[in-house]
Amino acid sequence: MEYNTNRFKLVIPEYGRNIHKMIDYAIKIKNRKERNRCAWSIIKLMTYSNPRFKIPYFQHKLWNQLFIMSKYQLDIDTPFPKPNPEKRKIYHYKKVVYPDYLTNFRYYGKIIRNMIYVAINCKNSKKKEGLFYAIANTMKKNYLRWNKNIVEDDIIFKDLKDLSKGKICLMNKTNPLLQSSYLLNPKRKKNYMRKKYEYEK
Repeated sequence: MEYNTNRFKLVIPEYGRNIHKMIDYAIKIKNRKERNRCAWSIIKLMTYSNPRFKIPYFQHKLWNQLFIMSKYQLDIDTPFPKPNPEKRKIYHYKKVVYPDYLTNFRYYGKIIRNMIYVAINCKNSKKKEGLFYAIANTMKKNYLRWNKNIVEDDIIFKDLKDLSKGKICLMNKTNPLLQSSYLLNPKRKKNYMRKKYEYEK
């Protein structure tokens, strides 16, 4: 069995491997008349496979793509000027550098980091601990959206400690977080937002 990874790389993948094979076959045809006829057949197939074939200038584009897929090796008579390979622009795209919040603990979301920053800088100690637990419950809910399996509170507490760079530690506290079934139940969402929870120190 032959895998696509072991086959030649497609120049324009949208047209598929069969079109590329037909172009390679056309290049090897010695008779110019037969080669031209084969090229027209390939253009016809390319036209049918593309929904934009009714656009006036699109036929010109198809012939250009035919030459590009042949790596400019196809010697045929065309109704349009042949493209110049030297004038073809080659773009080199820079690698996208993702911020840390998209790579580390991305399932918690960026807003969690903003909440952590606000909670750490809160001057009211009683309110501060309430914010810590509110953040932990939000993290647990976000985690469960990403992974439906039940998650232990200690995992959330550890991740919160890592995200806050050790400034928030709830691992030694006795107050548990909300149950997973409660957080995942959409019917209780409004009650969850309205109800206030008080946590003992």
